Amino acid sequence: MRGISLLIAMVALLCWAIGNVAYAQDDFSGVRLVEEDVRIPVSNGNYTLAAKILRPDGQGPYGAIVLNHGAPVSAEERRTESPELLLHTAAIFARRGYVVTLPLRRGFGATGGDFAEDAGSCRSPDYRRGESNAADDVMAAYDYTRSLPYVDGSRMILAGQSAGGITSVFTAGARAPQGLVAVLAFAAGRGGNPARNPGVPCAVEPLAKVFDELGKTVKVPVLFHYAENDQFFNPQTSKLWYERFTAGGARAEYVLQPAFGKDGHYIFSEDTGVRYWLPAVERFLTKYGVPFEPMHPPEQAAKPILAGQ
Repeated sequence: MRGISLLIAMVALLCWAIGNVAYAQDDFSGVRLVEEDVRIPVSNGNYTLAAKILRPDGQGPYGAIVLNHGAPVSAEERRTESPELLLHTAAIFARRGYVVTLPLRRGFGATGGDFAEDAGSCRSPDYRRGESNAADDVMAAYDYTRSLPYVDGSRMILAGQSAGGITSVFTAGARAPQGLVAVLAFAAGRGGNPARNPGVPCAVEPLAKVFDELGKTVKVPVLFHYAENDQFFNPQTSKLWYERFTAGGARAEYVLQPAFGKDGHYIFSEDTGVRYWLPAVERFLTKYGVPFEPMHPPEQAAKPILAGQ
């Protein structure tokens, strides 16, 4: 028995050392979640994406959400980007029966490398180039997640906040991922800089033209969720983008929440914002027949586990 115990301890130490540890956690809902750090290879690329996976503890199969972060204005903020910033939000989806993958795109956090989403100057931005580069990384995470043994590949959702929101919509339209059933875009957009011009992003019309194109190619329903006091994208701007998107025939809903805190741009990422955005997501997914019911906790919660046990 001592030999077996020693072997288990050595395996646990090895997993920790290589940074690929998963563990289970119980929360107030009683639903046990498993968290794991992974590196995702990118097809035809010479780099990998750092990502975190949060999922219900079980064999599934579960639906899955690829949850995409935003793009801070400064390079220093991009270097410190982490899945931890959206982990509490990911847990809300996981408690409703979804595997959530939180990838870090090129130029962000532990993935490192050069920032690949720069659209250029506001006078003549190339948003298609920037979004295409971001979509490469999102699709790598999407395909990886869809291949996991506990994932139902026919129930996939793309979601994101700010730049991650528009990247999710772009990926849905430009790449038409298999198994995709919906897109959740929170405070979606590019070009905002509250310090320079609160509420009004640069190059509103060039991005609107991208929405024109996406409205003709996205085949799944999209939720556009904003707050009235978004200091990056004011209601006039976000409503314009939504209208240009739906003019192409896309199915979408626009939700404008009342003012939230000092800057409604962060309603999705702030802990207290869930009481506002979650009901909108519930209504949206129910309308389109996408399962989103809270999971029921097991009769007895098991002890924390390591990946592979």
